[in-house]
Amino acid sequence: MTSNVVWHQHEVNKQTRADSLKQAPRVLWLTGLSGSGKSTLANLLEKKLFEQGKHTYLLDGDNIRHGLCGDLGFSDKDRVENIRRISEVAKLFVDAGNIVLTAFISPFQADRDYCRKLLDDNEFVEVYVDTPLAVCEQRDPKGLYKKARSGEIKDFTGIDSTYEAPASPEIHLTYQDETPEATAERLFELLKSKGWV
Repeated sequence: MTSNVVWHQHEVNKQTRADSLKQAPRVLWLTGLSGSGKSTLANLLEKKLFEQGKHTYLLDGDNIRHGLCGDLGFSDKDRVENIRRISEVAKLFVDAGNIVLTAFISPFQADRDYCRKLLDDNEFVEVYVDTPLAVCEQRDPKGLYKKARSGEIKDFTGIDSTYEAPASPEIHLTYQDETPEATAERLFELLKSKGWV
C-alpha cells in the first residue's frame, strides 16, 4: 500500500448501520474438513436467522471461487490468499452491519486469526465443525476424497495437505449422528446462549 492511500471516515458508519438494523454485526466463521457439513450448516443457520429478521450474508467456499477467487488454485500460498480476500470481504459486510456466515475449510490457524484481527472484539466467532475424517470421507458429497486417495487431486486438506484444527474456537461443534437440521439447531442454541445471535 502506498502512503498516498488514505482511509476515509464516513458519517454513516458501522455503528449507525448496526443500530438501523437492530443487530450486532459479526462473522460466524465455520471451519472444518471438506464434507464436515460447513456449507449445509451455514445455509440452515442463515435461513433461521433470516426468518428472525436478521440481516445476513453467507460467503461459501465454492461460490467464492467462481468469482472473487476464481484465479486461485489450492496450493498453500493460494489458500492463504483465498482466506485473506474472504476476510477483507467479511470485514466490509460487518461494516455494513450484517451478520456474516462463512463456510471455508480455512485450514491454517494464522489465516483464521488474520480475519479475527481485522475485526473488533467479539465480532469474530470461530465455529469448529469437528467431523471425523472417516465420516467426511464416507459422505464425500463431491467425490473429492476418492479422487484425492487415487492421486487425481493433489494438496487435498486432510489427505496430503494439513488441516490445523482450531486451538480454542468460540464454539467446538462436535460430531453427532443426527440430521443436518438437528445440528443446525444445536449450533443456533449454542450461539444464542452466548449472545452472538
